[in-house]
Order: sequence, then structure tokens, then C-alpha cells
Amino acid sequence: MNRVFHRQGMIAIFFLTLTLLISGCGQNDEPQELYLEGKTMGTTYHIKVFAKQQKLDSLNLLPEVTLLLKDINQSMSTYIDDSEINTFNRLPAGQVMPISRDFRAVVSESIRLGESTQTLDVTMGPLIDLWGFGPDKKPTKRPTDEELAAMVAQIGVDKLILTEQGLAKTVAGLELSFSSTAKGYGIDKVAELLESHDLTDYMVEIGGELRVSGKKPNDQDWRIAIEQPDAEPGVRKVHRVLAPGNNGIATSGDYRIYYEMDGITYSHLIDPATGMPSRHDLVSVTVLHPSAMTADGLATALTVMGMDKAKAYAEKNDLPVYLIGKSKDGLVTYSSPAFKPYL
Repeated sequence: MNRVFHRQGMIAIFFLTLTLLISGCGQNDEPQELYLEGKTMGTTYHIKVFAKQQKLDSLNLLPEVTLLLKDINQSMSTYIDDSEINTFNRLPAGQVMPISRDFRAVVSESIRLGESTQTLDVTMGPLIDLWGFGPDKKPTKRPTDEELAAMVAQIGVDKLILTEQGLAKTVAGLELSFSSTAKGYGIDKVAELLESHDLTDYMVEIGGELRVSGKKPNDQDWRIAIEQPDAEPGVRKVHRVLAPGNNGIATSGDYRIYYEMDGITYSHLIDPATGMPSRHDLVSVTVLHPSAMTADGLATALTVMGMDKAKAYAEKNDLPVYLIGKSKDGLVTYSSPAFKPYL
């Protein structure tokens, strides 16, 4: 159920990978807080907007946000049988399917990131299922090398053909999953909606990824805390606080979702080049980018790369990236040159 209400005071919300520290509003002549929350994409969303009371009273944002996120979910959810993405996944090879503007935006950026990073692949659904990492599952046996090689040969964004007419696949059985980009896209679309109403001081969060803009009351910057990855199970601790400016913020890591099988620990993050779960020293990646969708995809891609390759990619592409790795002596951290102004 969605809720909308105004409130003041101090609020602290802990997300899957980020802790958001938020201060409340001042007096009535100061900007007031509008707070929206609800469910979407199999998770929850939280939206905070600061504006003069008269401005907030003139709007009815909840129905607009609800409809916008419903349309995105109908397009990109693999849990909805007649969704746009499932319609494409059932399509035979060589047939072009006309696609919506939203779908085109996400698949286009997913292809671009896949080609650039070589570690983000939105066609990996069958490979993930082969390992047993699908929804509410865990691996029961390791796929054989022959099975992995055959599967790797059948996936890849290079097997997608995006044209003005629509989208097609070159191999039968190719499937899309936007788990690493759709939430970020939803955040970006909500941000665009807010800005269309001349609202520029806001925070939008879906499933732990978020985007902030402007200021809080009294000219306060938004402050976001990166979670400590080696905290005790069930305990959330702040690793470091940053001021992200007007950016999307995404954090990815393998320290919460993994399985042990035959004495070996397997991450849920899989390298599409090898078909194997990532077993790197990198446990947490935080990326800042004006687009939450791009930040979301990059955070996943860099985590799969490992510390050294992620550092090189961030520096080559001038990306604001914060990495937390593990060593025999404990955690090690890295801030890319582009990230340092936000600390």
C-alpha cells in the first residue's frame, strides 16, 4: 500500500547497501518535507521532496509516481507474464519486436555498458539459472565445464540487434533481465517527474539505490553513508559518509548474497566471460553518476571485475568510484580521483 504524508524531525533509514542520513524540516516558513513510500519492482521505494508548503499543496504526486512506476514494472518485470521483457524473451530468433521508449532506454544503456565493461550482461538469465542462483534458490551442484562453455556461447549483448524498428535476438532462447539497470531507470524517471514540477530538492530511492538533488532545509547537503561490509550478521554499521551532490548513487557487493557448496564459497555475481561466480577480493563498490541507471549497472560490472581491473576502469573513464576490498590484513579501500571531491 502506498502512503503519503508530511513529517518533521530526524529520520534514519537503513537500506540494503546504503545508510541514508536525513535531517528534518525547520519552521513552517521554511521548506517543508513531502514523503512518499510504496512498493514497486518487487521491492520498496521512498521519496523525499523539500519545497514551500504552498508548492507541495498544489501537487498530487502520489498518483503520478504510482502510475509511472507501474508502467515501468509492466515493461521490465520478469515476474509479470505479459510484460514487455517476457514478450521479448519468448520471441524466436530473427524476429523484430517494436519496443516502448522506456524499454529502449534501458536496453540501449545496458548494451552500451555491456560492451564497455565486458562484465555487465543483461542476457545472463539462463546462466544464472544454470548455477541455481535464480529467485529464492541456491546452487545444489556445480555446472560442468562443458555446460558452462555451451551456455557462455549462447549469451551476450552482441546477440541483440537494436534498430529504429525495434529489438531482435540472433540466437534462440536468448533472454533479458534488467535486474542491474531497471531500478536505477525507475529512479531517474521519478527524478524527471519531480523536476518537471520544478522540484529540485529531493531524494528518490528504490531497493537501496538512490538519487539526490539540491539541498535539505537550512542549505544542508545530502549526506549518504556507505555501509561497513564486514559488520556482524544482522548489524548495520557506517563505513564512511559522503556528500554525493546531484547524482545517482549505487552500491554493489558480494558480502551479503553468497552460498557455500562443497566447501567453496560462491558469489551470486557471475562473470559472463567465464560463466563462473566472481571470486575476487572486491566486496563493495559505490558509484556516483548523474544517472542512477548508469550508476546501478556500473556498480555491478565493477564488482565482477575485481579490485585491480575496477580501479583501472574507473581511472580510464574518470568515474567517481569507491572500492572496499579484502586482504589478509583486513579491509582495504580505494577512492578514484573523480570520487575524492565527494568525501
